Amino acid sequence: MMQRPLRPEEYSLKETSPHLGGGGVSGDKLTTTYDLVEQMQYLYVRVVKAKDLPPKDVTGSCDPYVEVKLGNYKGTTRHFEKKTNPEWNQVFAFSKDRIQASVLEVIVKDKDFIKDDFIGRVLFDLTEVPKRVPPDSPLAPQWYRLEDRKGDKGKGELMLAVWMGTQADEAFPDSWHSDAATIPSDGLANIRSKVYLTPKLWYLRVNVIEAQDLIPYEKNRFPEVFVKVMLGNQALRTRISQSRTLNPMWNEDLMFVAAEPFEEHLVLSVEDRVAPNKDEVLGKTVIPLQKIDRRLDYKPVNSRWYNLEKHVIVEGDQKKKEVKFSSRIHLRICLEGGYHVLDESTHYSSDLRPTAKQLWKPSIGVLELGILSAQGLLPMKTKDGRGTTDAYCVAKYGQKWVRTRTIIDSFAPKWNEQYTWEVYDPCTVITIGVFDNCHLQGGEKAAGTRDTRIGKVRIRLSTLETDRVYTHSYPLIVLLPSGVKKMGEVQLAVRFTCSSLLNILHMYSQPLLPKMHYLHPLSVMQLDNLRHQATQIVSMRLSRAEPPLRKEVVEYMLDVDSHMWSMRKSKANFFRIMGVLSPLVAVGKWFDQICHWKNPLTTILIHVLFVILILYPELILPTIFLYLFLIGVWYFRWRPRQPPYMDTRLSHADTAHPDELDEEFDTFPTSRPPDIVRMRYDRLRSVAGRIQTVVGDLATQGERLQSLLSWRDPRATALFVTFCLVAAVVLYVTPFRVVAFLTGLYVLRHPRFRHKLPSVPLNFFRRLPARTDSML
Repeated sequence: MMQRPLRPEEYSLKETSPHLGGGGVSGDKLTTTYDLVEQMQYLYVRVVKAKDLPPKDVTGSCDPYVEVKLGNYKGTTRHFEKKTNPEWNQVFAFSKDRIQASVLEVIVKDKDFIKDDFIGRVLFDLTEVPKRVPPDSPLAPQWYRLEDRKGDKGKGELMLAVWMGTQADEAFPDSWHSDAATIPSDGLANIRSKVYLTPKLWYLRVNVIEAQDLIPYEKNRFPEVFVKVMLGNQALRTRISQSRTLNPMWNEDLMFVAAEPFEEHLVLSVEDRVAPNKDEVLGKTVIPLQKIDRRLDYKPVNSRWYNLEKHVIVEGDQKKKEVKFSSRIHLRICLEGGYHVLDESTHYSSDLRPTAKQLWKPSIGVLELGILSAQGLLPMKTKDGRGTTDAYCVAKYGQKWVRTRTIIDSFAPKWNEQYTWEVYDPCTVITIGVFDNCHLQGGEKAAGTRDTRIGKVRIRLSTLETDRVYTHSYPLIVLLPSGVKKMGEVQLAVRFTCSSLLNILHMYSQPLLPKMHYLHPLSVMQLDNLRHQATQIVSMRLSRAEPPLRKEVVEYMLDVDSHMWSMRKSKANFFRIMGVLSPLVAVGKWFDQICHWKNPLTTILIHVLFVILILYPELILPTIFLYLFLIGVWYFRWRPRQPPYMDTRLSHADTAHPDELDEEFDTFPTSRPPDIVRMRYDRLRSVAGRIQTVVGDLATQGERLQSLLSWRDPRATALFVTFCLVAAVVLYVTPFRVVAFLTGLYVLRHPRFRHKLPSVPLNFFRRLPARTDSML
């Protein structure tokens, strides 16, 4: 059955009214200041330890574990071998919404190969379980005597604590949840909420100056020497030295990205190009990053000479021997603390601070995010013959990443988790992504699988009013080769609180990036390469955390592939430019109507205004700024009341041709058949041809301006120079007001005094030569 195409309003943002913090939303203020999420009630069971358990095995010991059972839900602790006084210290959480029993059973069992033996149990009536409201002190566990199946007192005691609480309880993040009843123990870490920190990134600058006393392999030729520098998987090389001697010079800068803690070493090798595809290593040195100087500005650090070690292979021995000799290399190396290491798209940056903490300015506010729930999620995978989704959220702002717990098998998951970030710049963006967890089975079953993206939301803090709670349901939209698709909606609560309005307003006068980016800027090519290396380092480090934040998740959040060619994006950007220019076009059309007297009353009023400004020129600038002020005040009535969201129409996602989408999702290099690649290449040539024509026309107009005084056309330049002389004399003897008055009347003249032919200045300009004559 074909899916019904969605209407535009189904992709839009929807305002919601959740009961936050157990209270509600009254206008823009909370009736309670508890938090930004709905309260969720949980039954907590903390199993601490046991003592004096009776032996069950032939050996006179037991292998105990605890089973916590509430209706159909059952959780178990790990088991200990041959231990009568075990200590577990595990917490179990049962959602109150799913409780269908009146009695809680905590059973101690003995692990056995065939059937586990019953040791004893403790029963709790749920109506007698105490309630605990954070930030109350934690409930102290107590010893309970174990009972047999008949209710009689048995041997052994169990230390427990049982209470009713909310997700704000400190035991919540590390507790076992009733939703995870089917998850094996090695997959439980994948469903819990976690906080991750981006590794601290530095730019590493390596200034390769010169080398001395190189020993080439061939004595009868001058070496073609270059330096190859490697840091982890990053490798750069200098150009071949122009001085073909044994003391080559380069004085060339190479830039890398390094992450704390510094695990890799900087490896430099001096190599000689002996053939087109053959390089010989003349010497190598390894430098630990911990010993490298750090600087906060552009003051030069001390340079150093490093000894080069030559690697040779002795015949009959596969091992390399290092032979020290007198060759040296002169380097100036430093870790740059004054730059901000870009690992995000510059359009969606969440952090703009320099690397060095000494250069950080105080925070200006706090960002609070409540991840409430999702609705209408689509099935992302098949399990036991039916569609299912195990959704979790990831939010990224600054150096802090957060991941909610995974809600198992639900198309309407409720997380109700709240997180907080310090804000240092209001012109930053928080990114929230929703994913389907494909690593729940743990072990080898999850190897090779990738978490599926469900959608992403970006919120720019500068578009938010301070101290206001925004509660909206955001559409989760993804672009697939088959077209744009709505995957559901995610409900968020956002509040941006500032400590001082003056501090925020002051930020608008400051440079967006640290000063080093402007005083000693890096090239666009360098920034692109360094950003690629930074994203690779961040994804690798976070994927090594426990539980890992997967590479595919990090790359989606950081917009790694945003630079790839897309016909859809090109169209969208073209129409964005047209949208920006449309007011100017509208003003031009309006002025043309004024000049052609389409509305005589309006034209007469413009004449009156024009005469007033000519008589009182000091009113021109105040009038312009007053007009802009009135326009801004007038548009205040239609100011946006909602945060921005993914716009399918602006992105041209709803009108993209299927072949254009297939091209956008193609790999790089391409993996499509030659005939399809040929067709796309021809299409790209056609589009590029039109762009080339427009760029050529712009260049032609600029060159015609230059040719006014270049004597490329001697007669045209002579006419222009003569005109300039006459104009200078006329303007000198004629008052400026008279000139402006006559010019304005000429421009606003009645249509009966107009000719349809182009004006003399325009005819003259079009006849000027351009450099197109010299183009092949």
